[in-house]
Amino acid sequence: MGFFSRLFQPQGKPVSDDWTSLPDSQASELVLLDDEAERVMAEFDIEEAIQSHERWLPWLAQVLQGVRDERLRPEVVRQAESSELGQWLQEGGRSALGHFPAYDMLLRRHRYFHQQAALMILHAEAGEAQRAEQAFNGCQHASRQVVLLLRELQRGLAASRRRQAPLSS
Repeated sequence: MGFFSRLFQPQGKPVSDDWTSLPDSQASELVLLDDEAERVMAEFDIEEAIQSHERWLPWLAQVLQGVRDERLRPEVVRQAESSELGQWLQEGGRSALGHFPAYDMLLRRHRYFHQQAALMILHAEAGEAQRAEQAFNGCQHASRQVVLLLRELQRGLAASRRRQAPLSS
């Protein structure tokens, strides 16, 4: 049983914040009904979302090196909805995936990433290099988790699509 596959099972209960109570399931992959999979794939390019999210880390790393970018204001960066992925998670993602326990985890990890990014910028601007580096490490960790959850979603959607494809003779 895969870790992520257990998280993407539709359940009535949200996933605990401490990650110790995972949904129990015998499924081996993300489970989306065929109509759900098609709807998500039609409105959301997961690969583009991953690439867009991954562009944040090098951009933030420049702040650690003393490069200032006026677009990276802590009060804006702190808002997870300031990114394309954050906007989709709050809108289309909620309607398409909100019933999966892992949706809440993805939302929390993404929000945490933005909180750590804002904290890192504040520390860097205050000249607190060690604290800025610690916050950046938190950004990297949360970012990897966001990407892993998105990749698992992508894998599950691809599997749903393969099941829908008619068998060729």
